[in-house]
Amino acid sequence: VQLQAYGGGLVQAGGSLRLSCAASGRTSSSSNVGWFRQAPGKEREFVAAISWISGSTYYADSVKGRFTISRDNAKNTVNLQMNSLKPEDTAVYYCAADIRRRQLGLRGDEYDYWGQGTQVTVSS
Repeated sequence: VQLQAYGGGLVQAGGSLRLSCAASGRTSSSSNVGWFRQAPGKEREFVAAISWISGSTYYADSVKGRFTISRDNAKNTVNLQMNSLKPEDTAVYYCAADIRRRQLGLRGDEYDYWGQGTQVTVSS
């Protein structure tokens, strides 16, 4: 499975961005796709995850109500719509695929494949 994350950029606080994660290769074996982020000097943290099969989702408390994760099975793409962005959302965002579990993973070590990351910068 290969993952390509894109859609990052610079936006003012309160604005919106839409990230996408395009999957190729053995995507039929992917169970879940998650988004993680890492800010400078901080550890990587979970943002959101979605099941390819059921569409069930899970969000970190810090983004709940502002971010929406969705999937387009026909295009093998997972999107992360980010609204009401805050400066503390500034980070490199990574998408990752889990091919082993049915339960949505919240930890990085529960994911098997990673995209290259896309920078999101929110100015105050």
